[in-house]
Amino acid sequence: MPAKDIYHEIVKEALVKEGWTITHDPYTLEMDAGERLYVDLGAEKLLAAEKENEKIAVEIKSFNSLSPYTDFHQALGQYVSYQLLLEDQDPDRKLYLAIPSERQA
Repeated sequence: MPAKDIYHEIVKEALVKEGWTITHDPYTLEMDAGERLYVDLGAEKLLAAEKENEKIAVEIKSFNSLSPYTDFHQALGQYVSYQLLLEDQDPDRKLYLAIPSERQA
């Protein structure tokens, strides 16, 4: 199981405050070879007007290494991989990338 990002609990608390229910911590995706990838959070929110749930997955990144370019490329690669797997395994779930508004160096 991967280590949690330094902003994990902050993002989780913000989602709950906005009315989301955390359903997965982490959200597991299965690969063809039986390997697993882990998106940081899975959450659902009841849409009262439509009587159905909106489902999301959130990958959290701090971008705190010495190279913001390395951080960006790693995050982009993970996002694309997760998106492809979600389209197949849970197509109703929308993927988000949570990043800090300013680089913390």
